[in-house]
Amino acid sequence: MDAKAIREQFPILHQEVNGHPLVYLDSSATSQKPQSVIDAVNDYYREDNSNVHRGVHTLGSRATEKYEGARDKVRSFINAKSTAEIIFTRGTTTSINTVAYSYARANLQAGDEIVITPMEHHSNIIPWQQAAKATGAVLKYIPLEADGTIRLEAARETITPNTRVVAVSHVSNVLGTVNPVKELAAIAHEHGAVMLVDGAQGAPHMRVDVEELDCDFYCFSGHKMCGPTGIGVLYGKRDLLEEMEPVEFGGEMIDFVNLYDSTWKELPWKFEGGTPIIAGAIGLGAAIDFLQEVGLDAITEHEKELAAYAMEQVRMIDGIDIYGPEERAALVTFNITDVHPHDLATVLDAEGIAVRAGHHCCQPLMKWLDVTATARASFYLYNTKEDVDRLVDGLVKTKEYFGDVF
Repeated sequence: MDAKAIREQFPILHQEVNGHPLVYLDSSATSQKPQSVIDAVNDYYREDNSNVHRGVHTLGSRATEKYEGARDKVRSFINAKSTAEIIFTRGTTTSINTVAYSYARANLQAGDEIVITPMEHHSNIIPWQQAAKATGAVLKYIPLEADGTIRLEAARETITPNTRVVAVSHVSNVLGTVNPVKELAAIAHEHGAVMLVDGAQGAPHMRVDVEELDCDFYCFSGHKMCGPTGIGVLYGKRDLLEEMEPVEFGGEMIDFVNLYDSTWKELPWKFEGGTPIIAGAIGLGAAIDFLQEVGLDAITEHEKELAAYAMEQVRMIDGIDIYGPEERAALVTFNITDVHPHDLATVLDAEGIAVRAGHHCCQPLMKWLDVTATARASFYLYNTKEDVDRLVDGLVKTKEYFGDVF
């Protein structure tokens, strides 16, 4: 894979920040967009802008064809059985909340268990906290190993016959841990529980096959995989989605409306009330085309090489703590002794290097790590070893700067 050639397709990367060529190392928060995605969204608004499913005029037909075409691209991308199993949402957060509200609250009762991990993003913690409070269910956590991984033995001890939901991230957005979600799904199913995978950091970076994983729900966002913001996906097994009630009510999701009662459309539209995120879905479809043209296996391999190189180079700097396992996804999370992550990120920004600093929407994990915040450099298909070298130079300068200050 030629990352430098791929980089040329991303207009935003061709700029200087604070007098330096931009090095963008914050793709775990949001990825940049290739020209093909920008063009797809622009073309919809310029040529096909219309609502979908409702009109019989030409613009409406073209918009509907592109919108539903994007749904089929998503289906193929994750190897779902049917487009009926692909629900467009605002993002991973909305997708998880939909399951926590519509499935969990309808099926949980006092004494049932919801099992998650301490490494989860807030979007995969708070919905389950609320579901537990509403139903009397118990929220449990699979303990982490010292390196931030999960032992399947610990999962088997935590998941019991009382467990009804297991919800785990495919990849940690802080530690880079790639969780054994296929094996966890099998354990969940042994006890009659359903398995939800937070795929926000998984789908952009590796081949996802929901049939092979045998998860019951898989959630991800378009903006982390070269697509637009405000569009996401909830995959669910059809039999589960059929049983679930919608969480938003109004136009588009109805079949018949009477004065005192209504019925819903079939899947997937019963979960897509109101005017849907048409341009976002079309842009997501274009992003999937782009990623598949590059090849998910090639992206995964490129990112593994970058992560290994980054770990090797950053470790050579004294006074840096790196968090997470040796084998990891394409990110490095760290702290410099006696330098607050926000100060570190500010100095790096002055060098044109964009990294993330803070708790990364993972406050329970920060407590587990015994830190208040960390810095994170995350990589994607458009990053190169030269970007890592710029990061390392920036970290050395940061140490020198704060060494002089103190």
